[in-house]
Amino acid sequence: MATQSVEEHYSQGGLLDRIRTGLAALGATEPLEIDLLAPVDEFHIGGRLATEPLIAALDLGPASKVIDLGCGLGGPARFTAHATGAQVTGIDLTPEFVDTGTALTAMAGLSDKVTLTQGSILDLPFNAASFDAAYMIHVGMNIADKARLISETRRVLRPGGRFAIYDVMLTSDEPLEYPLPWASAPDQNAISAPGAYRAELTAAGFQPISETDRTDFAKDFFARVAASQAAAAGPPPLGLHLVMGANTAAKVGNMVANIRADRIAPVEMIWQKPFS
Repeated sequence: MATQSVEEHYSQGGLLDRIRTGLAALGATEPLEIDLLAPVDEFHIGGRLATEPLIAALDLGPASKVIDLGCGLGGPARFTAHATGAQVTGIDLTPEFVDTGTALTAMAGLSDKVTLTQGSILDLPFNAASFDAAYMIHVGMNIADKARLISETRRVLRPGGRFAIYDVMLTSDEPLEYPLPWASAPDQNAISAPGAYRAELTAAGFQPISETDRTDFAKDFFARVAASQAAAAGPPPLGLHLVMGANTAAKVGNMVANIRADRIAPVEMIWQKPFS
């Protein structure tokens, strides 16, 4: 899958200005509260409600060094640093996400704990055994070469390091409805079944800890979001519409329809690099 195609799907232009406008509408002051940013910088099913249990499974502390693979705007990275005290390094392919996320990190007063870098997670610019833990949230759907992704993650993890994955995964052979939040068309979609992840993780030498299908959680989350939107006069000052653009409703609607039709499902996996 061409990286340019993925970048074009995500980059809208003017993102930081739109977020600043939303913050001003809310009367926000610096340092920004990370909870205030969560509606726009937790770009995945369930938002913060999904991030919290995933990060908790990594058992982090102030001495931990963590890599966020495909960090987007850095919302989970800032949450992780704030909640655990860990040092978090994020890497993402889209320059606008990295630039915007770096600015938001400074506005939240977390630049000493969170560093965001532009680059490919298929060729990580870090030394071997640099991190105590790794996580990836709604990223694998854009990565066709999951073997390379997983081997690079294993390389930069220290022995015993945990790798947490929260991706949307394929659960049927039926065609999907487009556009989706991560793909405007089929040629941008590298979604895989859970079994494909397990096979590549096992081949790379990782050991399984847990796996959770989050379909019921997703359906409940979307039902609550729909009810909230129905009661509101319009979109909130901060929300994922600022990231996804004018066709946000179509992207989210198709994702929800695909989940309800059991074509796809959000799945959480925790694996571990062996100690020896």
